Formats: sequence, C-alpha cells, structure tokens
Amino acid sequence: MSVDPAPDRSLHLGYMYWSNGTHPAGWRLPEAVHDRGFDGGYLVELAQLAESAKFDFFFFGDRLATGPEYQFTNTSVLARIEPFTAASYIATSTSRIGIVVTANPTYYEPFNLARLTASLDHISAGRASWNIVTGADHRAAANYTRTEHGDAATRYDRADEFVGVVRDLWDSWEDDAFVRNAETGEFVVADRIHPVHHRGRSFRIRGPLNMARPPQGQLVVLHAGTSDRSRDLGAREADVLFAAAATIEQGKGYAADIRRRAVRFGRAPSELAILPGLTPIVAATRQAARELYDRLNDLIVLDDDIRYGGADPVEWTAGAAAPREAQGPGSRNLGALSQRVGADLTDRRLGDALDDGTAARFTAAGRALLNTTAARTGRAVGGSAPLTVRDLLNTHIVGGHVVVGDPVDIADYIQAWFESGACDGFNIQSAYLTEQFRTFAEHVVPELQRRGLFRTEYTGHTLREHLGLSRPTNRWAHQNTRAGGQ
Repeated sequence: MSVDPAPDRSLHLGYMYWSNGTHPAGWRLPEAVHDRGFDGGYLVELAQLAESAKFDFFFFGDRLATGPEYQFTNTSVLARIEPFTAASYIATSTSRIGIVVTANPTYYEPFNLARLTASLDHISAGRASWNIVTGADHRAAANYTRTEHGDAATRYDRADEFVGVVRDLWDSWEDDAFVRNAETGEFVVADRIHPVHHRGRSFRIRGPLNMARPPQGQLVVLHAGTSDRSRDLGAREADVLFAAAATIEQGKGYAADIRRRAVRFGRAPSELAILPGLTPIVAATRQAARELYDRLNDLIVLDDDIRYGGADPVEWTAGAAAPREAQGPGSRNLGALSQRVGADLTDRRLGDALDDGTAARFTAAGRALLNTTAARTGRAVGGSAPLTVRDLLNTHIVGGHVVVGDPVDIADYIQAWFESGACDGFNIQSAYLTEQFRTFAEHVVPELQRRGLFRTEYTGHTLREHLGLSRPTNRWAHQNTRAGGQ
C-alpha cells in the first residue's frame, strides 16, 4: 500500500483559539482584544467568523495547571475557559463548523469522557471532536489529588487503553437500539445495548454508556506529538494529527513516517489528515505585514541583563545544560541567543548589523534561525536592509511556525506545503485577536478558494464529512451481522 497522499485530496483548515493570540506580546498592541477570553458572546463571534470562512473546525485547547510565569510567554494559557462548557455554548450558535475539545486521559475516566464527548456530538448534530493530550506539566497532579504526574511511558500506557475503552463505550448502543414502539411498550431492543466488560491494566469498566451512540458513530479524534509513542498513538487512533514541522522537508518526513505507521496498524494513509500549526501575520501588503511583525516584536520585554539574563555566563556556553524555554524570562538575552546560534554575540548591541564573518561561524541551527529571520523580516546579512542582532533575538523568542506576508504570500506558502505532501492543511492561529483572524478569514481564505484549493461551501454537515471520512459501522452490529443476528 502506498504511503503517498491521495492525489485528489482537499485542503483542510482548522482554527485554534488562543484568547490573546500566540505572539508573546500580541495582547499589548492597542488594537488587540485581550480582555474577552471568558466572554461567551465573543467566543460565538469568533466561531461564527470561522464558520463563515468554511473552516473545518474550531479548536479549544486546555491546560490543567497554571502559574504567573505564563504572563511573559503565553497569556492565553495563564487562565482559560473550560473547553466542554465553551464548546457546548458555541454549538448552539453555529450549524456547520466542527468543534474540538481537549481532554487529558491522565485526569479523566473513560466513562465520563465518553459521555461528555458523545453529549457534545448530539448537541452539535455530529460536529464534535476529541483532542487527546497526555500533558507534560507535572503540576497538574497536585490539582487532582495525585502524588505524581507519571512519566511519559505511564501516561501513554494509560492513554492507549483509555482510547480503546472510549471507542467501545461510544459503540455500546447500536444505532437502531431505540424503537420507541408505543403500541407494544417496547422502548429499546435490549440485545442491541452492550456492556463493554472491560478489564485492563488501568481500568475496569462494565458499561454500557448511558446514552445513544453519537451521531458521527465514532467522533473525530485528534492528537499532537513528536515522540515515538505519540506518533504510534496518532497513527493508530487519530483522524487528524497536529505536526510541529518548521520546514517543508521536515513536514514531508513527519507525514511519511505517520503514513507508514498507519499502514502498519491496518489503516489507509488517506484516513489521516496532517495539519501543522501556523501563525500567519498578514496585512494588505508584504511590507505592511513586516512592519506589523516589527511592531509586535518591539513590545517584547527583554531581560534586564541583556547579556546574560542574570545567569552565570558559563550557563550559555556550548555544551552546557539544555537551554531554558526560549520565550521565557531568563532566556531573552544575548547569552541564550549565542548558545542557540553557536557563536558568541554577548559583546554586541541589539542594533548592530550582523556581518558575513559572524554569520559564517553559526552552526546549522544558527543558520536555520538566520534564514527564518530573513524570511520574516525581509532583511539580510550584508543587504541594503541589514539584519540586526535584535532581529535574530526576536526570532529566538517568537518560536513556532510563523509566516509573514500579504494574502497572496500566505496562500502561496500554504499551497506549497499542501502540494508537496508535507501536510493536508493547517491549524491556523492568530498572533493577536481579532484583526489578524478576520484578515485571514476575509482575505487569505478567498485567495485559497480562487485557486480551487479550499471549499467555497460546506458539502456535509458533520465534522467527519468535512474531513472526507465515512461514518463507521457499529462494531456490535458488524459482529451481529457476521453471527447471523439482527
């Protein structure tokens, strides 16, 4: 079986909701909306904007622990609304767009998660999806009466079993279990309701679920991660995978690996959609977009000690311990940048132009950072618009998959990735709200539509239909058919 993407596939776009955007200083722009993250009306406004642009889904992330340090890195995760509550609310004010909720198997039980997700699928008429995360923040354990978060292997062992149980519970009622025969008094057919009788390493669950099978049969499942266990989980269970690739070649390598794993698990590669995250910084012209990127970066708070961030200089030498989170305080300095690029920049001023001799000493990681900076800013080493140390430091801080340009530039970028097979679309994020989301929806999406890459209207009603996935047969009905039953 080929692991290449299907030639007739369609581009998919999801929208990941970050209440204050993804840029660490985006909320500080005068025009940014930064105080409506708990406003139900605003959530509806954003979801309806995504639906008007025909996005496949609107995505709610989650995190089960917090701390004040997030105010310097990502204020959107400092305090955030609970996803099932928010998703249920916007489901009543939208009709076509899919709705994704994040839930961590480490801190749920399969029965209540199956019930919550199935309920959301009924309320939304088949538009719900579950994003599986296992969580890397050990502080969550202290919020759930646990003594430890568990290592990655333990969490993935639990998640593997968890997903299987949830799928069994979703199928524990056959589609035709309800007969509601007023003449005979028969409301359900008892032998079409199935206890799961699960006995596993982590769970002992009798079932059945106490509600009807979800409208989609099996909800769309999402997953993100790069570890070997994460890739296996995604290739085996997920319909949509979020990738962290930063280049087309990285994207193609990830996609090929996932598709090979899917085949090993008995799945067709076309059953999975791979959507990297993307933050487009877009304006009417390329120059205006670059100026907007500079405005955002000018608001980043750097370390008071711009040379070493208050740390011993030896902390930033090559071969030292793993560097701190690039966006965080203590890593917004020239020492951290020097470690990243492999050349000492601690004696430079932020406004100094980088010269060819210095750039020639950069490691491969440093050259990649340099190329990314040039693509975002339009400035170059030795060029008429010189690239500065501050430009490079900004790219070090503003990580992730960011592209800067006008609507045609952004559409070109998306098309190049899609047609190369590096992805099946993107999970779009905004540097700040609401202007950046609206600009993408009203200018980039129509450009993609003009090129015939993206839908102009929804042709289905469920999220599975948006993704080109059929509704699966209930596993019990299939067994009954094979056994000659009804």
